[in-house]
Amino acid sequence: MHYPNSLKKMNHYAVFFVFIAFLLVLVSCVPKPTIIPPPKPAKVALVLGAGASKGFAHVGVLKILESHKIPIHMIVGTSAGSFVGSLYAYGYDAYQLQTMSFALQRDDVVDLTIPDNGFVKGEKLESYVNWALKDTAIEKLRIPFHAVATNMQTGEEVVFGTGNTGTAVRASCSIPGIFRPVQISNGMYVDGGVVSPLAIDAARRYGADVVIAVDISSSLDGSAPKSTIETILQSINIMYGKMTQIQIGRADVVIKPNVGHIGSADFSKRHEAILEGEKATMEALPKINQIIANLRQQGRIP
Repeated sequence: MHYPNSLKKMNHYAVFFVFIAFLLVLVSCVPKPTIIPPPKPAKVALVLGAGASKGFAHVGVLKILESHKIPIHMIVGTSAGSFVGSLYAYGYDAYQLQTMSFALQRDDVVDLTIPDNGFVKGEKLESYVNWALKDTAIEKLRIPFHAVATNMQTGEEVVFGTGNTGTAVRASCSIPGIFRPVQISNGMYVDGGVVSPLAIDAARRYGADVVIAVDISSSLDGSAPKSTIETILQSINIMYGKMTQIQIGRADVVIKPNVGHIGSADFSKRHEAILEGEKATMEALPKINQIIANLRQQGRIP
């Protein structure tokens, strides 16, 4: 039978469209490749606790972590922990911190005054930190850093992550009854240890996947305080110990230097405090290394 040319063309188009439809069906049956996103980089936070002169132990902790190449992506510090943490976050290595700690004299950071809401003004402490950090603001430090203080008017924990580093550290270190409270904007601030001597929860809020916490709120050595300042410091130390228990269970690793025999105002035993920090960190190192090794295996840490 003879078909008109127009009908032949229509048949050709029909075959073509059927073929295209067949191809589309085949393509739709092919499973789509699963795109696996790269693993989220892990953030390791070092939380340095409150403890006045016992805080020299933090230097020993940093020496061991640094020598074993443990990555630190964030530092959260309260009181003495904020002082040491700010210097390390700026870029001083642990051995430089040790040299600085041996050279540090009480008069470098303590400016006694006529008691008026405190024996110590705190201006020297602020100036020392800003001098050592060359007036670098918190948000410009090499390692992200957060200083924990307490708002005296609300009783709330306040975490400083921007602004003048020396002022934030001064606020974090302003032990009530010894240091004068620090005025920042419209708030009055004192030692962060009043509400959070070991600020593990703050580190978690700022994105920490792993928290290595250094607890220097050790047990008391049984000695009786001999002065007003010693009485205040020992009372504060008791408070630190009780408050620390609230958060300590939420850390992945707890380093606890044996500094109970070191007085909170004793600069003479700084070498012992550093050694205790080293020893406690060496004991915790196998667990830290295991956590870091697992994260590297997952591709979450280079």
